[in-house]
Amino acid sequence: MFNALIVNKDDEGKTSAAVEQIGVDDLPHGDVTVAVEYSTVNYKDGLCIGPGGGLVRNYPHVPGIDFAGTVEASDDDRYKPGDKVVLTGWRVGEAHWGGYAQKARVRADWLVPLPKGLDTRQAMAVGTAGFTAMLAVMALEDHGIKKGPVLVTGAAGGVGSVATAILANLGHQVAAVTGRPETADYLKSLGASQIVAREEINETTKRPLEGETWGGCVDAVGGAMLARVLGQMEYGASVAAVGLAGGAALPATVIPFLLRGVNLLGIDSVLQPYQNRLRAWERIASDLPMDKLEAMVQPATLGDLPGLGADILKGQVKGRVVVDVNA
Repeated sequence: MFNALIVNKDDEGKTSAAVEQIGVDDLPHGDVTVAVEYSTVNYKDGLCIGPGGGLVRNYPHVPGIDFAGTVEASDDDRYKPGDKVVLTGWRVGEAHWGGYAQKARVRADWLVPLPKGLDTRQAMAVGTAGFTAMLAVMALEDHGIKKGPVLVTGAAGGVGSVATAILANLGHQVAAVTGRPETADYLKSLGASQIVAREEINETTKRPLEGETWGGCVDAVGGAMLARVLGQMEYGASVAAVGLAGGAALPATVIPFLLRGVNLLGIDSVLQPYQNRLRAWERIASDLPMDKLEAMVQPATLGDLPGLGADILKGQVKGRVVVDVNA
C-alpha cells in the first residue's frame, strides 16, 4: 500500500480531495510502473483539484500532470528497474492518473530518460511549466530572435519564471511583465533586465501597430495582452504563445502579420513527439542555471495540495511548487 491524493466527486457534483492509501492493483494499465519521487503544482492541477473538478474525466482520480522518479517494473525494453525517468504531458493527471501518488503506471512512450545533470527534484522544479518554457525558447530560436529585448508575460508564474531564467542565461535582455510589483526583485534575481507593469501592456489602444519594441516574446497569458503585444513586435519577430489565463479570444487584427511579418507560434506541451521532448529536456539540463532554479522552488507535500490547488487558481503562487510525494 502507498499514499495518493484521491479526488472524488459526489452525486451533487461536488469534489473533495484527501490523501488515501491504495495498492498497485488500483493503478491504471500501463507498460511501466514508476516509484514517484517528485511532482509539481500547475494551473491544470488547480482545476483538477478544485470544486468543479475542471479537466478530470473519471473519478476517483489522482491529479498531478507531471512526475519524476525511478522505474520499479517495466514490460518495455527501453526502460529497466532503476532507470530515472521524467514525464510531462499526455493528459496525465487529467484523463490518466498522475503524479500525486507514490507510484504511477503509464505507457512507456510517455516517458523520457532523465538527462545527465538533473536529479528528480530538479526535474520537477522545472516540471511541465519549465518544459513548456524551453519549448517556447526553442521555437523563438528556430525563427530567429531579433535585436530588441525579449518580452515575457506572466513572468512571475511557472512558465514565465523559467523562460526568464533561460533567456537571460543565454545572453538575451529580458523584459518581464508582472501585475505584482512585489515580485520585481524575484524576477531580477532570475536575470530580468527590465520590469514592465502589466497595466502598461494592457493599456487600451485602437492602434493595430505601435513602435517596434520587442525582439521576441514568450506569452504565458493570452487574450487582450497577447493582442497588444503583437503590435509592439519588431519586424519579423516571433511570439511563442503558451497560455490561456487571459482567455482564448484574440481581439487582434491581421495587420501585425501582414505589415510587420510577426510570427505567432503556438506551443503545446501535451503531445510533443519523443525527440522534441528529449531535446527540450537536454537543453534544460545544459541551459537553465540550477542556482536560479532553486530560487523559484517552494516545497510541498501531498497533504498541502488541496490548499495549493486553490491558491494557484487565484494567482497567488510564485515560481515552482515541488511536491515531495514521500514526505
